[in-house]
Amino acid sequence: MALLETQVAVVTGGSSGIGRNICETFASEGASIVVADIREEPRSGGQPTHELVAEEYGVDATFVECDVSEKGDLEAAAEAAEELGGLDVWVNNAGIFRGEEFTEVTEDELDRMLDINVKGTYFGAQVAIERMVEDGGGSLINLSSVAGLEGSGDFVSYCTSKGGVRLMTYSLADKYGPEGVRVNAIHPGVIETDMVTDDVPIIGGEGEEAFRQQVPLRRFGEPQDIGSAALFLASDMSSYVNGESLVVDGGQTNT
Repeated sequence: MALLETQVAVVTGGSSGIGRNICETFASEGASIVVADIREEPRSGGQPTHELVAEEYGVDATFVECDVSEKGDLEAAAEAAEELGGLDVWVNNAGIFRGEEFTEVTEDELDRMLDINVKGTYFGAQVAIERMVEDGGGSLINLSSVAGLEGSGDFVSYCTSKGGVRLMTYSLADKYGPEGVRVNAIHPGVIETDMVTDDVPIIGGEGEEAFRQQVPLRRFGEPQDIGSAALFLASDMSSYVNGESLVVDGGQTNT
């Protein structure tokens, strides 16, 4: 039997980048997929994720337009999962990333960072856990970052938001572990997506080689590296893993 056979997963930000790969990886192991995103097509173009996984893996899949800063949209994603058979796995993947000069950050800019990265994760967890408790358990996976483990003067707002996600994860693991809900976080390093090529050009920018040399494996991560980590946390392979931070950064943080 496939690792996620008969399970239903919601992935926020599932149309592009890391989220798209998580959807593909879960679908390859038998999961039905709800892609919850503000856009249906990937940022770089191509076939919508829900259509791709349905064709490639023969699973049920649907798209829900979802702004994670709006709780009603998150509720709609959860309802779509119920229509597919019930919610088993929820991945809070949607997020934004930017560099900044701390003293120039505006209130609106900070609000947007926290609304998407923290509020979106908080209320995504809330709507997911409500259903998981009713159904006897599940796996909630929050995408934090190595920036949620270490501070960086170039990314104060982002570090603040991802540090919040890390401690939120631990708190929820404590509260809902007795209800059969496992809550864990993934902390990616630099992963080759639009976020680090377009939003903040770490890859392709002047400092690319300097960033690479900070990684003991001497390469940047690929979306599949995070998809595989998410599969582990979603499946019974991690049935005794709760309240954990899984760092996927090629060794950068701890060396």
